[in-house]
Amino acid sequence: MAWDTARTKQALLDAAIDEFAEHGFDGARVARVGTRAGINPERIYQYFGNKEKLFAHVLEAELDRIATAIPLTTEQAADLGEYAGKLYDYHRSHPQFIRLLHWEGLRDNDTPALREAERTAVYRSRVQALTEAQAGGDLDPRLAPDQLFYAVLALGAWWFTVPQAVRMIFGGAPSPENERAAMVSLVRRLAGQQTPTG
Repeated sequence: MAWDTARTKQALLDAAIDEFAEHGFDGARVARVGTRAGINPERIYQYFGNKEKLFAHVLEAELDRIATAIPLTTEQAADLGEYAGKLYDYHRSHPQFIRLLHWEGLRDNDTPALREAERTAVYRSRVQALTEAQAGGDLDPRLAPDQLFYAVLALGAWWFTVPQAVRMIFGGAPSPENERAAMVSLVRRLAGQQTPTG
């Protein structure tokens, strides 16, 4: 029976995403990745190299996934609140991404981040979309577009970064519907947009 290399690599990558999200780079164990995937850990070294390279593969996979899933064009910026809602939805269904970014940040030692130039270009394209939406009258121009984009990212992540604070501030168990609605409303107000009617 032929070995399905693509399926094996994907299973290992999926297991590594969960392992690194839960334990960070320092706490993650290659052996546990293999156990999670039900695959001999030696395959990890064969397909991905060492632990450092595996972590890089994990980040790359997750960065590619969110860039594809949540694009931001000038047209989409016309309702920046709905973009923020989609960002909230993504983080709720993929909680590993925020955790991986935090672990990456904790490892930062003043060296460039993984694919920093490429990631910077993606962020700049998002900021440019907001700049164009402001020029077209769809967004309030009083807030610098880079500050506005950063605020949207920060608001989108905060629900999942400190859920204990969300619980204490809003009281009781979290309500995804209410959190999403609050996120959309906050960003629309921040961007100077009205809530669509009809």
